[in-house]
Amino acid sequence: MKIYTKKGDQGNTSLFGGKSIKKNSIRIEAYGTVDELNSVLGVVLSHDTSSDGREILSEIQNQLFVLGADLATIESKKVKIERIGNREIEKLEQWIDRLEEQLPALTSFILPGGSKAGAALHQARTVCRRAERKTVSLKQNDPISDACVIYLNRLSDLLFVMARFENMKADAPEIPWSPRK
Repeated sequence: MKIYTKKGDQGNTSLFGGKSIKKNSIRIEAYGTVDELNSVLGVVLSHDTSSDGREILSEIQNQLFVLGADLATIESKKVKIERIGNREIEKLEQWIDRLEEQLPALTSFILPGGSKAGAALHQARTVCRRAERKTVSLKQNDPISDACVIYLNRLSDLLFVMARFENMKADAPEIPWSPRK
């Protein structure tokens, strides 16, 4: 099978179910940013990541494929696909709670950085927030599941907690933000 089809050479692509849309549509921006996030998580996994972090991120990468497919499928179509839902959101919350129990309480904002894995997770968090903003914009124009937005919101929280967790595991101190006086 060839990797190129030449079908997108005119700036269009097809959604699941066959509808053709422009590659710069908000729907493509939303699931394209989810794909970018998945790639950033692959970079995180290329660093020294804790076994807890590896387990969580591997599952999230699979969930992001489901989310991408969800966003690439118009709800009114009779295409049957797996979709993101409450089960996945609850799993994110369980991971947040489990990791936060092991972390010191936050007393100030912290600067992104730390270990390579921690810094890459901070970057992943910002890409996740962009995916969330794109998905909110999509939701304003097309019907999509509320779970898509909720999942991305919760995932960005988890990625922040994971960055702190990985930095703690790597003994990389958190640098508090110090506003100018």
